[in-house]
Amino acid sequence: MTEPNDYPEDDPRHHTTRLRGLLDQLADHALADVDKVSDPGAQALFETTAEVCRGLAAAMRRHEQRT
Repeated sequence: MTEPNDYPEDDPRHHTTRLRGLLDQLADHALADVDKVSDPGAQALFETTAEVCRGLAAAMRRHEQRT
């Protein structure tokens, strides 16, 4: 996996790799919490949160590949 320090700080990839990692961690956490609650609304919210975070991380990955 690419690390932020693989790029100089003025390179956008320095920041997108860091943000992508945080988004992936947040998505993992949200999905883990789905099984910890019984409220269907909260479960749906956590699943949606994970999907949005994964989508943002994918967009950053595509940007990194074009850069």
